[in-house]
Amino acid sequence: MPTSSLIMFEEEFKQITAIIDRLLKDANAKLVFLVDKDGQLIASSGDTRDLDTTSLASLTAGNIAATGGLAKLLGEKEFSILFHEGEKDNIHISIVGQRVILVVIFDNRSSLGLVRLRVKKASEELNTIIKKLLHRVEAKPSAEENLLAEISDADIDKLFH
Repeated sequence: MPTSSLIMFEEEFKQITAIIDRLLKDANAKLVFLVDKDGQLIASSGDTRDLDTTSLASLTAGNIAATGGLAKLLGEKEFSILFHEGEKDNIHISIVGQRVILVVIFDNRSSLGLVRLRVKKASEELNTIIKKLLHRVEAKPSAEENLLAEISDADIDKLFH
């Protein structure tokens, strides 16, 4: 699977946003966000006013990469779920479709069990959308491919003569 940044279309973005909005509510979380494994924030739901979401997305991707290194040392493919418990807030991190990272930040108003239950359902839905999105991107020629298909030898000769 390619590791370049994910190309997002409006239809899939709206579906992803609806899923993470519902997950935020159903898990009684403070914040939910979806990150590409490259560290690019795809979508978020919840109160992000006091957070540097760019850094949070990058550090989450770095955390997944570091944990992936640990998994390989132990003979595992990857650890698909991570959990960090803090004094006030907790972070549940899961890999969806080996392509994106789903992050749920929650406090004592929720529980790890509830978050895991809701994340499982949301992950299945997100995985379906990501697969559809990747298939859509692969089926559609890129702008560069379209441009190159339109350029003839005569056009190149005119450009350089």
